[in-house]
Amino acid sequence: MSGVDRRDLVNSLSTVATVETLRRLQQRVLDVHVAPALLDYVQALVAHTRHSSGLNAGLSPRAAIGLLRAARAWALICGRDAVIPEHVQAVFAAVVEHRVRQRDSGPAAATRLLEAVPIP
Repeated sequence: MSGVDRRDLVNSLSTVATVETLRRLQQRVLDVHVAPALLDYVQALVAHTRHSSGLNAGLSPRAAIGLLRAARAWALICGRDAVIPEHVQAVFAAVVEHRVRQRDSGPAAATRLLEAVPIP
């Protein structure tokens, strides 16, 4: 691909979703149900990252909100109208990796955190 201007490549991409479609999907994500027990699970995961995980800095309240939003979006992608623990687990590593920058914050660290907190 040498010699090809990347801006030309971007300009040649076709649209896959309109702005209105994206707005509708964002609204649908907000409509995905989160049960109180699932909120407790997310809170337990976040608390574990702060107190028991060995991380220098655990997940913040903002990260918890991001984790819930990502889990809701994943549930919607999976065709569900409610979040289940598996949705949280599916997006957890990406949230931990994004929010906690340290030597041991990759997928293996996320797996250890998930294994340490019981599913409701």
